[in-house]
Amino acid sequence: MKSKYKAILAACGLGMCTFTSCTDGYEAEPVENFTLDYVFSTTDSVGKQAVYYLNNIYRHLSSGHNRVGGDYLDAATDDALSLNFDKSTVYSMVMGRYTANNRIADMGWDEYYQTIREATIFIANIDRVPFNIKYTKGVDSATGELTPLNVTMKAEARFLRAYAYFELVKRYGGVPLTGEKVFTLEDNLELPRNSFAECIDYIVSELDLARPDLRGLPMQGSDASNYIGCPTGEACLALKTRVLLYAASKLFNESPLEPGNEAVGYPSYDVNRWKLAADAAAEFIATYGHMGSNNIRLASNFRKAFLSFYNGSDNPEIIWYIAGENTGTNLEKTNGPLGFTGNAIGEGRTLPTQNLVDAFPMLDGKTIGHSDKYAYDETNMYANRDPRLKMTVLHNGANWLGRQLSLYQGGAHNPSTNNVYNRTGYYMCKFMDDYSAGKTEYQGSIHPWVVLRYAEVLLNYAEAQNEFAGPDESVVECLVQLRRRAGIEAGDDGRYGIAAGITKDEMRELIYNERRIEMAFEEQRYYDIRRWKLAEAVYAQPVRGLKLVYRDGRVNQSIEDVLTVKWDNRRYLYPIPYSEVMKNSNMTQNPKW
Repeated sequence: MKSKYKAILAACGLGMCTFTSCTDGYEAEPVENFTLDYVFSTTDSVGKQAVYYLNNIYRHLSSGHNRVGGDYLDAATDDALSLNFDKSTVYSMVMGRYTANNRIADMGWDEYYQTIREATIFIANIDRVPFNIKYTKGVDSATGELTPLNVTMKAEARFLRAYAYFELVKRYGGVPLTGEKVFTLEDNLELPRNSFAECIDYIVSELDLARPDLRGLPMQGSDASNYIGCPTGEACLALKTRVLLYAASKLFNESPLEPGNEAVGYPSYDVNRWKLAADAAAEFIATYGHMGSNNIRLASNFRKAFLSFYNGSDNPEIIWYIAGENTGTNLEKTNGPLGFTGNAIGEGRTLPTQNLVDAFPMLDGKTIGHSDKYAYDETNMYANRDPRLKMTVLHNGANWLGRQLSLYQGGAHNPSTNNVYNRTGYYMCKFMDDYSAGKTEYQGSIHPWVVLRYAEVLLNYAEAQNEFAGPDESVVECLVQLRRRAGIEAGDDGRYGIAAGITKDEMRELIYNERRIEMAFEEQRYYDIRRWKLAEAVYAQPVRGLKLVYRDGRVNQSIEDVLTVKWDNRRYLYPIPYSEVMKNSNMTQNPKW
């Protein structure tokens, strides 16, 4: 009799998966036991199949580059539109054209529970494998001792499971926690939703448990390059700052969708939740950041933060990333301007809005119309602006691939598609190399999807500390670091446009805007306006674009409304899948779905 491992198959309900095998006869043991013994062999000192299994859990992670039906998630916000507009998935998202039964690409229930189940199987079984391979623990363990590889692999799986739970919680609120039990089809799968508080506590505890056993940055050893995309102790703490920030935010802490419903938020407001988030970010800054070991810090140039993996000099900012394209041009060709040919061709998929362009301050850090040094001229609106604008957005007249962009209707870089032009008058250039001079075609670049970077930790601290204690100097310092790196002028007072005597409410608005422009297209805005419970105010204003028309030898421009959104507050959370509610009598639906 012989048998071999064949596949891991996903099935319905909380990401249930089973093991199958090919056989030539009767199996003395259940197939699941046989295949678990094969994958987590007690005689495999290199853990070949166990490593393969863990790598397949990573397979569930998605790069955010054009992730949602070919578009960035930010094209479902007021920051961008898809060139495909009403034919795109992101259009359905922003317009609310989805239900519990008619779901959209970002909802991810089954996929995240599949990750959770596979990670739990791995955690429960990896210690069977007698690894003779050892690794050096993270820098925060302060020991540097060599440890069997299964220890860090288990911690990696624990991190991935916590990450999957958080991705569910930020979309749905409280969800069923399955703990360490690996459910079979014979088990009772009618699990109730855990409270939001229980889910946050569990995620944080899992990150705390995984952190000491993970590698640290920079990776150690001759094979360090094999692990640069693995979560580290630093990634655990950075993700913890995000989890606690979300938990402290208005949608879950101060004003849940349904008061008294502990599945969708805390039962009462507690300002100390902001302190927990601030403390976690402060610990990161003090341990790893500019006040600590300085292994992690802002890259010297904003553009460089997205064009390479972590290293100690050129890009020390990345904390954790999901592998994307290595030395390719797909990102540029998908999002670069229309009107080019050959290896410079672009599909112009992502169109930033005038709303986003207007969010960038002037060069002295003051908002449009409030700078004493730089007058805002609508006919030359890109002059003397925050340098991050030109590294994020391409506009009419900008230099690109040896050409000056002509984005007026019918211009070389805004041709008509079925009598439809670029609706906003802009293209996205973030995540791309500098093609403003000296290059006439796209060249291969590394395009990791940066999940966690130091800039976010600074912003997380600034927001949480301001909410807890007000705009003290530690809050100002975080924004100063970001603005200094961006190229904002320091000013005579060295505050980079941040007014002395700024109030808590004014600082909140400043932080919200700084987060918007610094983190544009990084899948932050979509969830930020939800956790801040600001979507209703954001969408009370139309999404705007710049209409450019060539007439009488000159380009005439006008700012026009391109999209009006009718917001429904139930959309602050996604609906639980209809199939889950129907087959599970203990599953409660989110409010008003």
